[in-house]
Amino acid sequence: MDEADMDEAMRAQFPLSFGKKTKSTVNADAVHSATRRTSDPILSASTEGVGGGAFSSSLLSSSSKSWLTNLRNPNPKSRKLDSDGADGAPDEEEGGGPMIGPPRPAPSDVEPMIGPPRPKETGGDGDDEEDGEMVGPPQPPPAATDSDEDSDDGMDDDDGGLGDLIRIPLTNEIVLKGHTKVVAALAIDHSGSRVLSGSYDYTVRMYDFQGMNSRLQSFRQVEPFEGHQVRALSWSPTADRFLCVTGSAQAKIYDRDGLTLGEFIKGDMYIRDLKNTKGHISGLTGGEWNPKNKDTILTSSEDGSLRIWDVSDFKSQKQVIKPKLARPGRVAVTSCTWDHEGKRIAGGVGDGSIQIWNIKPGWGSRPDIHVQKAHTDDITCVKFSTDGQILLSRSTDCTLKVWDLRQMKVPLKVFEDLPNNYAQTNAAFSPDEQLILTGTSVEKESTSGGLLCFFDRKRLELVSRVGISQTCSVVRCAWHPRINQVFATMGDKKEGGTHILYDPSLSQRGALVCVARAPRKKSIDDFEVQPVIHNPHALPLFRDAPSRKRQREKALKDPLKSHKPDLPVTGPGFGGRVGSTKGSLLTQYLLKQGGMIKETWMDEDPREAILKYADVAAKEPKYIAPAYADTQPQPVFHESDSEEEK
Repeated sequence: MDEADMDEAMRAQFPLSFGKKTKSTVNADAVHSATRRTSDPILSASTEGVGGGAFSSSLLSSSSKSWLTNLRNPNPKSRKLDSDGADGAPDEEEGGGPMIGPPRPAPSDVEPMIGPPRPKETGGDGDDEEDGEMVGPPQPPPAATDSDEDSDDGMDDDDGGLGDLIRIPLTNEIVLKGHTKVVAALAIDHSGSRVLSGSYDYTVRMYDFQGMNSRLQSFRQVEPFEGHQVRALSWSPTADRFLCVTGSAQAKIYDRDGLTLGEFIKGDMYIRDLKNTKGHISGLTGGEWNPKNKDTILTSSEDGSLRIWDVSDFKSQKQVIKPKLARPGRVAVTSCTWDHEGKRIAGGVGDGSIQIWNIKPGWGSRPDIHVQKAHTDDITCVKFSTDGQILLSRSTDCTLKVWDLRQMKVPLKVFEDLPNNYAQTNAAFSPDEQLILTGTSVEKESTSGGLLCFFDRKRLELVSRVGISQTCSVVRCAWHPRINQVFATMGDKKEGGTHILYDPSLSQRGALVCVARAPRKKSIDDFEVQPVIHNPHALPLFRDAPSRKRQREKALKDPLKSHKPDLPVTGPGFGGRVGSTKGSLLTQYLLKQGGMIKETWMDEDPREAILKYADVAAKEPKYIAPAYADTQPQPVFHESDSEEEK
């Protein structure tokens, strides 16, 4: 056997991966520990109506939660210790050596069962005499007593309150930065892989969890309309397009990669009847894609109308909805939304009313439900529940109201003391719709900062209050059902961002994907094309004309050039300068001195100069007197009727 055959025979004894460099694995615990939220006494979660033991359970680690679960659901079999191996000591062979192979089964006096399990023996009415098998359907369980029901309800309430806190993913947090002003629009696609954020800095940023690394940078930035704030974003049901609503009168449609597909037409502002206009005539306030129809969207505007559009035709609209008003005029529609099935529309009007329309054949602008004075200020959000029974309304009057759509006269609950300074502040539901969440704005005299508040839908009480930012307000919030992560946008006049709250043990994908992905390291083999620097003004032929500013600054520093001009001399003159009394020019002065120019009018009396021609005019008239020589030889003057002149 030659040497080559021996090498191949030896290599065959080793696995194929032998000698290859293994990929470095990232420690997930170390990555998530860097994004773990710190508990601040001001910004930490607080509860009302829940036992003291559940005060900070939403901020527990995964190991603490598992320990708490074991306490709540004890399993004595899993914690049973073998009498021979106490204190967790490993079992040893009789000879004293370590145990080899799988662990031995626990000793038991019960004989092992062979074959299928035997049917359970049941007795009728508790009598021991009847040992036969049960025939027919099983008997109903015995009715529980009142005391048992009360105790069970109490346990359920306690467990429910504790469960509400535990299932909120709050242990870790990352921030998607990039905006320079408050983020007022947020949209997450249905798969939870792509996030859109719109800001008052007139831009929309697009984030992709699958393509991002730990730097959390956006892959595209879009400016829909120059000088107009981004107020709403909404994905289509198929997540291949999204709607962008700005402060202008025209909404835009983009594809999934941020390329413009079209914009809707603008109406004629000189037409008074809004139903005769082809589009909105004032700035938009909100918009949302139909959750079931991929070609229909809804927009609301400051011109006092809601409009339904067909995405396939940007030049025409499908329906114009004018809200019902107490007095004729134009009142802005501040918010709008679809229900879960896309069969109802709700709008918040500037007069504080909530109006709901059912989409049916022959429907018009008359609302099916009209709640007057639902709020005392602008309504910033209306939101339907999935079952179509609950409606949420958020307003700048610092309240959040929960309405029962079957009885809309009085709200079920009014949550107060929720500051709101932005027209895009919303309210949302949890994935199971057992919790309601909304954000609060920062007030000047308050020290709590921007908060994210959670309320229980059944008990209608505050469950948790989570601090997002100490100096910035929380505007938009969302709880994505697929990835189980909470999104909250915040910002002020100087900065803006999107906070993502998650729990490694509860959440899936989303932020977990990009946080653990480190940025790529540069290799020595990387090649980068160095840019060629062109200097078009290097040659004198192409240089621009020098600026006069430096010359003026240099002249101001020169005492001769910056000397103030002399004022004209009054009087006879001095120091070689000719005075202005007898002529300001040197030529005039010399001619006067030589007697060639004789000007005496400056020294004569004007009255005497005129009267010296009176005798000549009387003796030799030339103009007026000869015309009246025959008819009126003597001049007759008009006599005044005024007594003062007499």
